[in-house]
Amino acid sequence: MTTGATAPASPNTGAPPAQTFSFVVPTTFVDLPSKGRYYPEGHALHRQDTIEIKHMTAKEEDILTSRSLLKKGVALDRVIQNLIIDKSIAPDRLLVGDRNAIIIAARIAAYGSDYETKVSCPSCGTSQNYCFDLIDAESTESEVSDSMGVVDNGNGTFDVMLPVTELPVTFRLLTGADEKIIINNASKSKKKAASNKGLENNVTNHLGAIICAVNGDTTPQAKKYLIDNIPSMDSRHLRFAHQKATPNVELSETFTCSECDFEQEMEVPLTSDFFWPKR
Repeated sequence: MTTGATAPASPNTGAPPAQTFSFVVPTTFVDLPSKGRYYPEGHALHRQDTIEIKHMTAKEEDILTSRSLLKKGVALDRVIQNLIIDKSIAPDRLLVGDRNAIIIAARIAAYGSDYETKVSCPSCGTSQNYCFDLIDAESTESEVSDSMGVVDNGNGTFDVMLPVTELPVTFRLLTGADEKIIINNASKSKKKAASNKGLENNVTNHLGAIICAVNGDTTPQAKKYLIDNIPSMDSRHLRFAHQKATPNVELSETFTCSECDFEQEMEVPLTSDFFWPKR
């Protein structure tokens, strides 16, 4: 911090007031679940274990309370973009797990690690307060293994053999942009389902986002044929392989109802509301 005195500004000149202090917004290095392994050469995060972000300020709070940005679904991207020190890194091109790590670290630095929410018990209907300590959120690395028949290609794509059709499929890790497309498609499907014009298509939307090639064929026709006809066991195997291959941050915890002892898995949603502490 520096201090100093200057002459007061003349009235009606539009000059700024005398500056008597200054400070530097702190920064934090965030551990990346991906460890930079899946970014291509030339990317700023290629083989990088961490990313530097600044702490949130009132400007980021403006973004998180902007109705127009929230409605467009771009508020979180804008916040992440503001926080990342290296401006060559596009927030929507970050792997989902790395984005999640940044969001959690930014929330902890801004408001502390306690995340309070209300949980409704599906068994007895009781609504209860629950506090999740974000410090306990652990990074999970890619966990593919030979027993799953999954091969890490080292470039963010993986090969897996489907057990029923015995087709080799190449799938990829998702970025923030991919996640946004999945959410938008799910929203459109939900509207169609509500008007009895179709299904919500949650599973097929997800498969469409992750599949790169089927038996070496990268055409949209090959992907569509597989997605439209894939046996359930193959679908489950592929989605499980993708889940295990994705480096992420574990944000789920078992919640036990204090009234009826019913247990359920609770996951903290990383939306714009996540940043605001309950008071």
